[in-house]
Amino acid sequence: MFEKSTWIKLPRNVVLGHEVLDDVPAVVEDVHLGGEPLVVTSPTPNEVAAQDIVASFAERGVEATTVVIEEATFAAVQRVMDRAESADPGLIVGVGGGKVIDVAKVAGDELGLGFVSVPTAASHDGIVSGRASVPDGDTRHSVAADPPLAVVGDTGVIADAPWELTTAGCADIISNATAVKDWRLAHRLKGATYSEYAGALSEMTAEMLVERAGDVHPGLEESAWLVVKALVSSGVAMSIAGSSRPASGAEHLFSHQLDRIAPGKALHGHQVGVGAIMVEYLHTGASGEWRSVRDALASLDAPTTADELGITDEEVVEALSTAHEIRDRYTILGDGMSRRAARNVARQTGVIS
Repeated sequence: MFEKSTWIKLPRNVVLGHEVLDDVPAVVEDVHLGGEPLVVTSPTPNEVAAQDIVASFAERGVEATTVVIEEATFAAVQRVMDRAESADPGLIVGVGGGKVIDVAKVAGDELGLGFVSVPTAASHDGIVSGRASVPDGDTRHSVAADPPLAVVGDTGVIADAPWELTTAGCADIISNATAVKDWRLAHRLKGATYSEYAGALSEMTAEMLVERAGDVHPGLEESAWLVVKALVSSGVAMSIAGSSRPASGAEHLFSHQLDRIAPGKALHGHQVGVGAIMVEYLHTGASGEWRSVRDALASLDAPTTADELGITDEEVVEALSTAHEIRDRYTILGDGMSRRAARNVARQTGVIS
């Protein structure tokens, strides 16, 4: 008897394009979220987007409460929850980059409130996924949370975001290729649950961005459109899989270890991009497929070396040789690499000299 079942949670509405910020109240109404919104944002996104959204709600006679946070921490999550206790909102709207979206997502999940994601930068696929990454001291916790009920991405606002945030989002997507390879490997060797649909979607999204990396340029809404659609696809793949597996393999373990060893030196997306170069080499070796990853990143002005990340050669070697310790997730790293092997991979791929 067939007894398999799954529960896939996906956004009901995804609205992307030119000058769609004013559509946020209509989107909220369309997904039947009632009550007053609690808008979670940070200083710059508050100026470029959140204030306009609050004004749009006011035009409809809805009073929104705004909470401005500085960092993505569990303390910030608690601050949002405390503000919600006094404001008694009907929903949470996260307006900002990945950090703000993650804090709003976790707070909404904890409070049992519907969440609407309004990214102001295309920095990573957390804008639509059912996962959130929240730092805690020198570690970073990946937390499960319901994905947003709706996503509203204004390509004009996103195109005006710092270019390095867009390149980080592109690198995050490109790294999906190695994440899926690791996922398949774990399925074959360890019996990990694997979804052909989620894997194919994630892999296709990465391949598309590698092929079209030359079409992504600073300040262009067309580029923002391409990148945000890719990030949405990646987040949907994770929702289908019910885990971060389609977008998180050894390259992410490498990045998380760098967060411990060399905190604050580089953006998450840039770190996983460099990690993907080395992990692709481990998977495909002399075939040279890693070069297509490196070249795509380079064409986007994303880092491809330790020096461009702002870290030392030794920090790369340390992170790569100890990344397997981060979590119980089988990848090409197995039970760990020797420092000598890690150094060789990093040198062969030009990540270190």
